[in-house]
Amino acid sequence: MANMQTTIPNTQPDVGPWAHVAAVFAGVLLIVVGAFQAIEAFAAIVNDEYFVVLPNYVFALDLTVWGWIHLLLGFGLVAIGVFVLRGESWACLAGIFVAAASAVLNFFWLPYSPWWALLIIGIDVLVIWALASYLRVPATPSMPGMQQPAQSSQAPPESPVGTR
Repeated sequence: MANMQTTIPNTQPDVGPWAHVAAVFAGVLLIVVGAFQAIEAFAAIVNDEYFVVLPNYVFALDLTVWGWIHLLLGFGLVAIGVFVLRGESWACLAGIFVAAASAVLNFFWLPYSPWWALLIIGIDVLVIWALASYLRVPATPSMPGMQQPAQSSQAPPESPVGTR
């Protein structure tokens, strides 16, 4: 009786192990930076006299408003980080956009808490790099302008279909 095993095609993008490590790294960092944003938000919401406000700052919103903005962004970062860790493909692109928004928001936050804002901007840059490196999938032969490999009559060695 012949061996009737079949292989199931892989529908996941063909990425290397370092890309998976980068995605896990980015997912964890999204959760961490989201928690940092939430801590920053609670400090601004609960005790807005804690931060020193510069006179004549162009983006001088009420610190409670800044706190709510940071809190919402922090919850979004944590949620997207969880979805990146679950392997959702849309979460990688969303993570890049939300991390970029977090970096820009913390650039505006620099006069209030410079070292904290620089720390979060640095983590956001690491997240963007890790997610972008994960999204870079190697070129496949089915792309236009690329040559198709020669078809072989034998099955690949790891396939049980061609074995006897």
